[in-house]
Amino acid sequence: MSTLSKQKRIAIIGAGPGGLMLALLLQRRGLQPVVYERAPHDLNAESGGSLDIHEESGQKALRDAGLYEKFSELARYGDQDFRVLDNSGTFYIDETADDENPGDRPEIDRGILSKLILESLDTSCIRYGHQLEEAVPLDNGSTQLRFANGAVEEVDLLVGADGAFSRVRALLSDTEVEYSGVTMVELHIPEAAKTHPDLAEFNKRGKMFAMGDHKCIIGQLNGDGRIRVYVSLQVQQDWLETCGIPFDQPTEAKRRLLDLFHDWDERVKNYIRCAEDTILPRRIYMLPIGYTWERRPGVTLIGDAAHLMSPFAGEGVNLALLDAAELANAIHEQKTIAEAVASYEQNMYAYSSEKARQSDESLRLCFSDNAAAKLSEMMSQFEETPPIVEGPADVL
Repeated sequence: MSTLSKQKRIAIIGAGPGGLMLALLLQRRGLQPVVYERAPHDLNAESGGSLDIHEESGQKALRDAGLYEKFSELARYGDQDFRVLDNSGTFYIDETADDENPGDRPEIDRGILSKLILESLDTSCIRYGHQLEEAVPLDNGSTQLRFANGAVEEVDLLVGADGAFSRVRALLSDTEVEYSGVTMVELHIPEAAKTHPDLAEFNKRGKMFAMGDHKCIIGQLNGDGRIRVYVSLQVQQDWLETCGIPFDQPTEAKRRLLDLFHDWDERVKNYIRCAEDTILPRRIYMLPIGYTWERRPGVTLIGDAAHLMSPFAGEGVNLALLDAAELANAIHEQKTIAEAVASYEQNMYAYSSEKARQSDESLRLCFSDNAAAKLSEMMSQFEETPPIVEGPADVL
C-alpha cells in the first residue's frame, strides 16, 4: 500500500492513452485521481492510426495494469509486414510476418487501446469538456487550475498529459516545441481490400515506405481495414500556407499532391489517387533532445508533454504508457509527492532522451539521399524490424 495519503488530490490533464493509463494505475493503488479532458468525449479513435506496442514499454504498462491478456486477444500479431522501396519502385526490404512466430511488437489501433483502458477504469474520474486555461502555483505548494468552462480546482499533484502544446509544461520551463523540418499530409483509404484490392495487396499486412527526393509516402494498414497514408515532405515550416494546395478541396488537393510525385512509381502514387476526401495536413514538432526542466514538487509531465519527438521511431504512445507506469510506481513507493516526482523524472529523462535521439536519427535518414538503401542497411543490423513510424496524433 502506498504511504502517500489517499486524500492527496491528483489531477491529470489529458485523456489520451498515457493519461488514462496513469489514472487506471493510480486507481488500482487506491488513489482517486481526476482526469480533465478538453474534448467533449473520447476522441482517441479519431486521432491516430495503428500502433506497434513494444515489450519493454507499452506492454510493460499493460502488464502493470492487468490488461496484457486482453490486449493480446485484441492485438494484431500478424500485421507486421514491412516493405521499403525507392521512388522508382525498386524494393530494398520486403518482409512478411511469420504467423507461427510473430514478432514482439503487435499492432493495435489507438481507439481500441483507449477503449481497453477505459473498460477497466472507473470513468467517473474523467471530466470531459474541461479545457485548461491557466495553472497557478499557490504558496502552500498546491496548484490552482482554471478551466475555460469556469471551473476552478486546487490540486496537490498536477500531471500534464496534454500533448505537444502542453499548457502544464509552461509551469516548468519556457522551452517551446521546435518544427522538425517535416510536414505530413494524412489521407485515408477505407476498406482497402474491398475498394482497392490491388493496392491492399501491394501494401500487405503492415507498413509500406516509399522514399526518395527528400520525400516519403507511408502506407499503414489499420485494424478496421483502412490504409492510412502519410505523404511526408521535408519543407519549410510555412509550406502549408505557401504551397497553394487547397486542402479543403480534396480533388484538387490530391491532384496537386500527385504533381509533387509526378516521376514516382505509379503503384506508390496510387496511395494518393485512391484516398477518400478527408485530408489532414500536419506539421511535425519536437522538443529538444534531452529536454529537462527545473523540478517543481507538485507538477510533472508524461508523454508528448514531457518528450515530444517525431513519429519516426514509433515511440510516442509507448513512452506515454511507460511514463504512466513509472510515475504510478513512484507514487506508490515514495513517502511524499516531491520524492515521487523526483524519482520518476530522473528515470524518465534517461530513457526518453535515448528514444528522442533515435527518433531524430530515423527522421534524418528517411529524408536523406538514397534513403531506402540507407534504411535497408540500418535494418540489417537488427534481428527484428524495429519500429519506424506511428501515426501522429495532433493536427497542427
